[in-house]
Amino acid sequence: MTATLKLLAGKDKSIKARHPWIFAGSVSDVSGRAKPGDTVDVVASNGRPLARAAWSPESQIRARVWTFDPNETIDHAFFKRRIAAAIARRDALPELRAQQGLRLIHAESDGLPGITADRYGDTVVVALTSAGAEKWRAAIIDSIYKASGCARIYERSDASARSREGLAIVTGWCMGEAPVEALVIEENGVRMSVDIVAGHKTGFYLDQRDNRRRVGELSANKRVLNCFCYTGGFSLQALKGGASEVISVDSSGPALATAQHNLALNPQLDATSAIWHEADVFADLRARHNANEKFDLIILDPPKFAPSAAHAERAARAYKDINLQAMKCLNPGGMLMSYSCSGGISVAHFQQIIADAATDAARTTRIVQRLQGAADHPVDVAFPEGEYLKGLLLQLD
Repeated sequence: MTATLKLLAGKDKSIKARHPWIFAGSVSDVSGRAKPGDTVDVVASNGRPLARAAWSPESQIRARVWTFDPNETIDHAFFKRRIAAAIARRDALPELRAQQGLRLIHAESDGLPGITADRYGDTVVVALTSAGAEKWRAAIIDSIYKASGCARIYERSDASARSREGLAIVTGWCMGEAPVEALVIEENGVRMSVDIVAGHKTGFYLDQRDNRRRVGELSANKRVLNCFCYTGGFSLQALKGGASEVISVDSSGPALATAQHNLALNPQLDATSAIWHEADVFADLRARHNANEKFDLIILDPPKFAPSAAHAERAARAYKDINLQAMKCLNPGGMLMSYSCSGGISVAHFQQIIADAATDAARTTRIVQRLQGAADHPVDVAFPEGEYLKGLLLQLD
C-alpha cells in the first residue's frame, strides 16, 4: 500500500504552483511504510490529494514530485512516456536536430527529477542523483535506450548529490560495450574529444554550446583570454573565429593536455595563435594586470563557487574578485563574457556582483547580451532553480 506524505498547514503553496521539491520543514508526517525512492501520495494538511512523489528520508529535500496528477500511476510505462516526450521536445527544435552532443533529459525541467541524460553520437551518458531515480533505474535505462536509439549507455552517477540522498556512487556500462575509438563530437564546426569516464559532469559541458559559438563570432582579430578553460571549448571557437591570439588558463594540467589534444583534432585552426598556461586563475589575472597586459575579449567560466544559497556570500566575493581583475585587463571597447553556474547565486545577484566589480574597477560597463544554457537545457518556469547557468556579455569603455 502506498504511503501518504502530509504537508503542514500553509506549506502546500509551492506544490500548487507546481514546484517539484518538498523540503523536510514542510512535512507534517508520513503514514504507512516508505523506503527510499518509494512513491508516496502527497496531500495537504486537510487531506486533499496534491501530487505523487519519490520519498527521500536522507535528504533535506524529502520528496521530489513525479506528477501533479494524484491519480497518475508511477510505473515503467510512466518513464517510457516521460522520456519519449523529453526527446520529442528536442526533436521539434530545428537547431538541435543535427547536434552530435545533446542533452536528452534535463531532470526536473523535463519532469524527471534526479535524471540527466546526455547523448554523444551513438553513446548516451546517464546520471541518476535522487533516491527516486535510483529506485526506477532499470525502467529509466531501458526507456532511454529504446527512445534514443543509441548503441550504448554509460552511467555516471557519481555526483555529490547522491551522498545527500544516502546513495553510493555507481559508474560503468549498463547497455552495450565501450566504443573501440575515442569518443569525439563535432560542435559548431570544431571537433572535441569527450571523456565520459573521467571528464567533468557527463564528459562535456553541453550547456555552453551556443555561447561557445558566440565567442567565435566575436573573436576576429582579437586578443582573447580564456580563464578556467578546461578542455578548450571556448578557446577553439575563438581560434575558429579568427582570433589573433588566444591565451587559455586553467589550474589542471590534464585538462590543458586534453585541450591541446582537441586543438590537434582540428588542423584547420592556427595552433601558433594558441598559448596554454597552467595556473591559478585568480593569481594569473592579478599578474597580468600588474604587467599591464590587455585583451580585447576575456571569458570567465569558473567552476561552481556556490552549490547552495548557504555558500552565496563567500561565492559572491570570489565572483567579484575575478570579474574585477578581468575588467582591469580589458582594452577600451573590450568585451567580457562572464558566467556563474552556481545554483546559490541568482540572476539578479550575479548582475549586482558584476555592477560592484565595475564600480571598483572604475569602468563604465554595459550589458550587451544575457547568456544562458542551450535549448536542450530548458528551464521549467515553476522551477527557477533549474536556471543554474547565467551569464552576461559586457562591453567596457
